[in-house]
Parts: sequence; structure tokens; C-alpha cells
Amino acid sequence: MDLRTNYMGLTLKTPLVVSACQPLTDDIGKIRKIEDAGAAAVVLYSLFEEQLRLESQELNHHLAEGTESYAEALSYFPDEEDYHLGPDQYLEHIRKAKAAVKIPVIASLNGSTPGGWIDFAKKIEQAGADALELNIYNIPTDLNLSGAAVEQTYLDVVKAVKGSVKIPVAVKLSPFFSNMANMAKKLDDTGVNGLVLFNRFYQPDLNLDELEVQPSVLLSTPQALRLPLRWLAILHGKIRADLAGTSGVHTAQDVLKMLMAGANCTMIASALLLHGVDHLRTMEQGLREWMEQHWYESVEQMQGSMSQLKCPNPSAFERAQYMRAITSFKPTV
Repeated sequence: MDLRTNYMGLTLKTPLVVSACQPLTDDIGKIRKIEDAGAAAVVLYSLFEEQLRLESQELNHHLAEGTESYAEALSYFPDEEDYHLGPDQYLEHIRKAKAAVKIPVIASLNGSTPGGWIDFAKKIEQAGADALELNIYNIPTDLNLSGAAVEQTYLDVVKAVKGSVKIPVAVKLSPFFSNMANMAKKLDDTGVNGLVLFNRFYQPDLNLDELEVQPSVLLSTPQALRLPLRWLAILHGKIRADLAGTSGVHTAQDVLKMLMAGANCTMIASALLLHGVDHLRTMEQGLREWMEQHWYESVEQMQGSMSQLKCPNPSAFERAQYMRAITSFKPTV
């Protein structure tokens, strides 16, 4: 039985990839355990655009400090402990991860503007990352900013980064576009190598006791699978970029659904936070058992087999089935 799949030119031994998640990938020992548990690749936790800005601001502050006292001050650099080390540590983390494991290591950048991404993307490539995932987190709040302008920001970021590195580049997308299919096509036209569907945005909560806005991280549930499943099925075979399904992948059955809809691979985090990284073994075993019971010899054989292009009822992924779906529901009370 052949579980191999290809994602952005990378040959993966299975479709099981650990997605960007700091508690899972912030330590080399954890990454080794992830490989031992059967992960086919790992996406490192994200480096945030704000960290790059902070490093630049602090470095500029230290370089300028004291320059009014004597001219020679222009030539000195601050000691390492005097400024933010996040970006440098991230590059070192990539190097150590590459030395520690044999599976592909994918770096992740999280931001909303081109900014310093271009230069740092080059450094990520030089550090040895096998690929780069761009997690473009943009919440438009300007009432005068059009949807077209928001989309252009995404395209500008991707074009700039894609043009600066040779390693494969994927974009982790939000589903909140007026025309998701058109946005996927525009990104595909930039030459991006992969689309990851979908990002789960941070949603703030209100603390009624303290009367404050507070962070609230909710892990995905299997029900979250439906949204990426639909768009994987719609996009499969219509764009050149590879597709990764994420959000709601908790069981082998979830993986199978994503693959049949058209995913090249599936990305997992919440299930591993809930059950531990050894849950990857359970998922792989379930994948093998189902394929054996249903006479599938390879993952490639099933990929896209239930996409919109190949589904006996293509309209099931569109509005045509909306009325049927809501009228078929039978309440228990």
C-alpha cells in the first residue's frame, strides 16, 4: 500500500503533516517525537511580522544611542543581549530542525504587509528550510478600503516573496473573500506552489468580570472540516497549485475526506494538542485499514475522486443543494 503524496514538489511518505503550532514545534525534541510518530513533514511555528519590526526598531535605537557624544559611536553594534533575538533564534531553530530530522521542514511567516518579509524569506531559504508557508493575517477595519485593495495586498506579498526565493512557497488563506475561487486563481497566477485551506483566525472574547477584551484560543472541532472540504473539492483540477486541507482534521476519516475532495496533504494541530503526537500513529493506521477494506492501493488513486470535477452530482458543492439540505433536517424535539 502506497501512502506517498506530493506537495509543492516535496515527496511525503504520508499525507499527515503537522501544521504551524508553537506548542508542538518550538523545541527540537518535540520535532523529533513528531517525526517518530509518523509525521510526513512539519510546519514550524510562525515568526510574526511584528517581531521583524521590533528587531529593526530596537537595533536602530541602539545604533543611534550615544551618537551625539562622539562620532566613533556610529561604528559600534549593541551586544546581543541588548536587542530582540526572535528572528535570529528562528533561523537557528530551522538549522537545528533540519539537522535533527529527515522529514521536510517548512518555515512559516505570519503578517499582513510585504515589509521585511522579502529579506527574511531569503534568510529562511539560506537556513535550509525546504519550503515556506505565508500566513497572511489581515483583518481590514478601514471603512474606505475596498475588497479589491485587500486582495491586492495579498497578491503583492506573495509576488514579492515568491520572487525572492527558490524554495516552494505556500499561502495559508482565509475563506473570507467575496469570490474565493477568483482569489485562488489570482494567487495561482503568481506562481505560488501551494494553497492551505483554511486559516483559523484568532477571535477575541469579552471578560465580563474585568470588562476587558481578552485572547481566547479555541481548538478546532471535526465540524470545522466542512468549509475546507467544500473548497478543496471546488478548486481541485482547476488551479496548478497544490492544495493542503487544514482545520477539523481529527481522525483518519477526516484525512480520507480531504484527500478525496482534492487535497495533496492534510495539516493537523488541534487533534495532536488534544491527544498527543502519538495520535498520528492512530490516524495512519486508520488510513491504512480503510484503504485496505475498500481496495485502494495508493493515496494517489483516491485524490480528487470526489472533487467537483469528478463528483456524479457537482451541484452538491454549490447553492443548488442548499434548500434540500435545510429541509432534510429533522429536529429531535
